[in-house]
This record gives sequence, C-alpha cells and structure tokens, in this order.
Amino acid sequence: MKSGELRVPTAIAVTSADMALPAQDERTMPAVVLGGLDQRPLERSLTELHTLTEQYGYVVVVCSAATPEPVVRRLHTLRSLLESDRIALFRPALPPLGVAVLARQLRQLASCDLSPGILASAGRLLTHYIHAGAVLGSVAKLDRVPVGLKAHAKSWMPGSQFAVLAHPEPQLVRAGPGATLKGPEFNTWMLVARGQQLPGDWVAGLAGRWSVHGLREVPLPAESPVWWGTGRMTEFCSYLADLSVLYQLVTSVRQTGCHWCGLDVIGDRCVFCSATPPAREAAAPRVLEQRTPA
Repeated sequence: MKSGELRVPTAIAVTSADMALPAQDERTMPAVVLGGLDQRPLERSLTELHTLTEQYGYVVVVCSAATPEPVVRRLHTLRSLLESDRIALFRPALPPLGVAVLARQLRQLASCDLSPGILASAGRLLTHYIHAGAVLGSVAKLDRVPVGLKAHAKSWMPGSQFAVLAHPEPQLVRAGPGATLKGPEFNTWMLVARGQQLPGDWVAGLAGRWSVHGLREVPLPAESPVWWGTGRMTEFCSYLADLSVLYQLVTSVRQTGCHWCGLDVIGDRCVFCSATPPAREAAAPRVLEQRTPA
C-alpha cells in the first residue's frame, strides 16, 4: 500500500441476508450478501464477484455446512473461473447461528489494521471461543452431534426436549430442571434464535448459569432447521463481543508468511490459496546447534 493511500477493508461475505447479523458496534463493517447464487445467471454472479475483488482486493465468503450444495458449487465455480487466490471460502464446523456470529466478528476485525491473510485466518482461531447449541424438540434426525439410542427413543415421547451443545465440545442432555451444559470459562454475550415455539425457556436459565453479560434475540437462520434436523428448536450461541478482546486474541498469535502466495497468516493453512507449510526435511544425522525460536 502506498503512503497516504486509503486502506479498503477486506470484504466479509455471506450467502443469505439472514446470516448478516446487525452491527455489533459503530465500527462493524457491513456484510456483503451474495444471495441467490444458484438461481441467477452465471455471468451476473461472475461480474458481481469480480467487481467485489476489484473494489476490496480480497473477499472472505463465510457459509455453514448447511448451505445448499448448489450454492457452494457455484462459489467454487466462480472462484475457478476468476482464477483468483483473492477469494477465500470458509465453512467452519459451527451451526448456522454460530457461523453468522463468526462472520460478524470478522466484520468487526475488518475495520482494524489486519492484513487480508491474518483476517481470513482469524476465523479458525475465533471458532474456538464460540459455544453454539440448541434446545430441540427432537433429536431423531440430528446427525451433527453423537446421539445415543436412549435419547433417540425418548425423542419420540410427546413433550421431550433436549439441550445440545455442538461446539466446541459435543454435549447432549435432557432439558429440564437442574440440567445444564458446560459453558465458557470467560465472559461472553449470548444470541438466541427461536424456531417453532417450544414450551418453557430453558435457554434463559442457561444464560444465567453461564453468567453471560446479556442475551439478545435474532431471527432464526433459514439453514438452522436443516443443520439441526428439526424446526422445533431454539438455537443459541455464546461469543466474545468486544472488538479490543478479539483484536488482542488475533494479534497475540504467531504470524508466518504463506510460502505459496506470500500472505501473512496465522495457523497452518492459508485460507486464500489453501497451501500448508511444506514438510520439513529430515535432519542430517549429526548434532545441530539448538536455537530458541524468535
């Protein structure tokens, strides 16, 4: 970047409007919504994505494992046709509400002085600090979290409710008085998204047990019933909301340069070109001088 040149933030894109959560603070960048990719002419989507890369330089598309496969295939097709390593496709192992929260955290960080490679890599890091789950009226079709035969059998009983934590560590309990899930060991906020109404409000009690700063409600993402296997649910997500905390987490991690595209990254894989560090050659059979890493 030339001296005095205005830095344009890396674009953070989602595949539907309901995955673009309201801004967390005044610095949060707006999400780019790439809606209806599988329904529009290929040429139109190609032009839109090309324009985004020219305007922002780099684009990070965040989507869930429940994003329709035609949409995901179209994204890969567009990236291939553009022959661009400036477009990253990131599908974290989170339920849809957790993915929307992560996309917003990246939108917060996009306003900071982070390079595109570091910002894209931050998604994998921040995933570890998200606790995402749901209260379900049935686990009969839940295949994202291990479910025992007893829970499957109870799922068919009228009025059954199950509390499930999908990330970071799978947990499943029968929702009821005294039941709980292991939560974060740090201060968080919580988002709640309701599907078809379930009796009671077990999630509010969980928020109290987790000592969250506050609880806010948002519309349920359209992909959530697909991910959880039922529409009778209340999805929840506990997360870090403060930009200064997010920034400190990301900048405190060791950074390296991608050996393929040259971008600065954190972690063992570049999100843009998918390159991993080359395998180290076996050391020669002699005593080498031991050095402390910088």
